[in-house]
Amino acid sequence: MATDVQRVRVLVADDDGEIRQALAGLIATEQTLDLVAQARDADEAVELARRFRPDVALLDVRMPGGGGPRATRAIRADCPRTQVLGLSAHDDRDAVLEMIQAGAVGYLVKGIPGDELLTAIHRSARGQTSLSAAIADAVVSELGSRLEDQERNHALHRQQLDRIRAVLLDNSIRTVFQPIADLSTGQVMGFEALARFQTEPQRAPDVWFAEAQGVGLGTQLELVAVRAAAKWFDHLPGSTYLSINVSPTTALSQHFEKAIGDVDLSRIVVEVTEHAPVGDYDALADALRRLRSQGARLAVDDAGSGFASLRHILRLAPDIIKLDRALTEDIDQDEAREALAAAFIVFAERIGSAVIAEGIEREAELLTLRSLGVPYGQGYFLARPEPLPVDPGEIVRILSVPGVQASSSA
Repeated sequence: MATDVQRVRVLVADDDGEIRQALAGLIATEQTLDLVAQARDADEAVELARRFRPDVALLDVRMPGGGGPRATRAIRADCPRTQVLGLSAHDDRDAVLEMIQAGAVGYLVKGIPGDELLTAIHRSARGQTSLSAAIADAVVSELGSRLEDQERNHALHRQQLDRIRAVLLDNSIRTVFQPIADLSTGQVMGFEALARFQTEPQRAPDVWFAEAQGVGLGTQLELVAVRAAAKWFDHLPGSTYLSINVSPTTALSQHFEKAIGDVDLSRIVVEVTEHAPVGDYDALADALRRLRSQGARLAVDDAGSGFASLRHILRLAPDIIKLDRALTEDIDQDEAREALAAAFIVFAERIGSAVIAEGIEREAELLTLRSLGVPYGQGYFLARPEPLPVDPGEIVRILSVPGVQASSSA
């Protein structure tokens, strides 16, 4: 007695009419296959797949409408039982891998023998992989190479994660403080807290913070740095303030205020870095408003180094605008930098903000900034970042302010 064989329902998609006709004719010769639809582009292939729910979709990789990869992703999402078999005149590895990554179970190069194509359709219907011999070795090699890259990247990520976790557990952050001075009197107005890492490898703090951000621990590391700085608050001269750096994400954290601790917020300045993107200015402004209502001031850091700083200033209305060292460096020799700094000063006066110049490293830079009317500044020429003295009564002073008797703040 004859046994009914379940026919495999096939969709063919190719923008070349002659190829579609040839494929239809080949499928018609196989009694166990049933051609249910033909498409000319990716959009039509997706639409027909949704309508007919074929067992196998034979898709041209380079057809219009986004090609085989786009059609494959859509078909696999909408018709998970439909297996996709890529077909193309191109045998480049990138095209093969793109189709496989999109969800295709196989990839054939046009021009293969008809019986090989029919066998591949049957194999695809069973969820088995089919690759043309012309590309199989290359694909296996490429996949192996990519797997090795993934393993290396995973190992690097694990190493970075362990390194940041070790810093968090050991609290191996040392805080140094750089004075911020009134450029007309030399009086110390405040101190910017800067993190230094006492662990291997020896590298710049921004590299540590970037690595922490990359492994998802950026906020945690910043909070540790904030706590490390805040514990020195009582050692500051009473007439000065403490300036701490945070990213917008950390400023939004519910743990940020707790990390600052129980200190006089009227002597706290929160510096929001220019380089970090802000996803929701309204939420950030609300979070900072709570601190500002209790006396804390807001500074936009790195102004002049990019467009984001201008957006920060306009959206956050800071109390302080800090000119980036990229703007102050060689300002005595660059009219464009001088003009931009002057513009910031006028702008700051109009919105009621103070200006602090960062990165002052030469006397000529200092004199130019003072002539422009920049009221405050910091940099190696004035004073380097140093640990605070243990004795809170020790005099803190600015070094080498030209033409001015450096005064002290105690």
